[in-house]
Amino acid sequence: MSNMEYLKGMPIAVLGAGAVGKAIAGDCALGGAKVRLCDLEPFAANSLRNIAEKGLKFYGTQTNLYGFQRNGQAFMEKVTTDVAEAVKGAGIIVIASPTFGHEAFFKRLIPCLEDGQVIHLFPDNFGTLIFRKMMREANCDKKVIVGGWSSSTYGSRVDMPGGIVLNSIRVYYRAITLRGAAMPASDTEAFLESAKYLPSMDGVTTGEGAVAADTVVDTGLSNVNPVLHCPGTILGVSTMENFGTVLGHDKYQFSIYSHAYCPSISEVQYAFYKEECALADAMGVGIQPYEKEHFFSRENVLGQEYMGLGYVIPFEQQDPIQYGTGPFDMNNRYITEDIPVGCYVYSQLGKVFGVTTPVIDSMIALANAIHQKDLTATSKYTLKGLGIDGMDKAALNKYLREGVC
Repeated sequence: MSNMEYLKGMPIAVLGAGAVGKAIAGDCALGGAKVRLCDLEPFAANSLRNIAEKGLKFYGTQTNLYGFQRNGQAFMEKVTTDVAEAVKGAGIIVIASPTFGHEAFFKRLIPCLEDGQVIHLFPDNFGTLIFRKMMREANCDKKVIVGGWSSSTYGSRVDMPGGIVLNSIRVYYRAITLRGAAMPASDTEAFLESAKYLPSMDGVTTGEGAVAADTVVDTGLSNVNPVLHCPGTILGVSTMENFGTVLGHDKYQFSIYSHAYCPSISEVQYAFYKEECALADAMGVGIQPYEKEHFFSRENVLGQEYMGLGYVIPFEQQDPIQYGTGPFDMNNRYITEDIPVGCYVYSQLGKVFGVTTPVIDSMIALANAIHQKDLTATSKYTLKGLGIDGMDKAALNKYLREGVC
């Protein structure tokens, strides 16, 4: 087993101060780590407000099978908009921004890298491939480990009463298992071992444990967001848009899990997943295994991340855990990120590796029709952008596993 004990006591830098970044930063600080929280302008004016002076309130039910919780006012060692300042001397660097922030953070981070640092992306969303490509283009040869996870450690939401971002984060569930891999996969053992020095992963390491994904493409295919969010939001749009009008409910209590999911949507989600499995098989990489019945409940396959295989909320029941998690309109990341990133990458891979993806492609087509524009037209998540264009199965696997182009 790789010895990553040198990370013990080293500062942790968290880049991105949205729902995921705030949750990870707060949890790590409450877990005893020295944490630097960084966000970029123009977002930082809102996202970092009051945190340096007053700390960050970390609270919520944190539902999970083993009852692991932390609550309290978390104080950062440093709050900054300067990436170089945040990561200097840090052992673990967490990148917790949405995909649209990856490139901006990567550009600032790569010149500052130090040997021995470990980069964790939550979630990966193919960001590790872009990071390694940008390192090559910058002629950066620092000896770092770069890896990512299939999901966030939490379901979390920033408190925003009246649209004002507060220095508090609500965590409504906490993962007990996550799937992760490094790029290249030869670093995966060390990457997973490093997670033991990241307090935000304590619920995983003391729960069911981290699972080694086969490669970072496995991690990308195993991300539950596209398969759950896109069919749920697109096929459940009438419930969402009518929720606060003819249905007479509070619009901001809506959740696709609680109010849109149904057996027919689950059939589409399972068909979507089978296309992902066909892609994994054609490329010779792994994917998170699910059985069909795992898709047929309120929490769908997501519930396994925090409550294990036996967790089932039937469609005849409500799902209060998810109340108010949205989305509340079609201009949200469940569509504007999961379509041009996850779905679009899957569709491109299908064309290269001879796998038809009609359900995935239909999600793209329907989202484009709703938005009245091509959401993939300006996506940087092309195979060229990921640095894997022109690769056949053998070349792709050599690159993913050994880092050899």
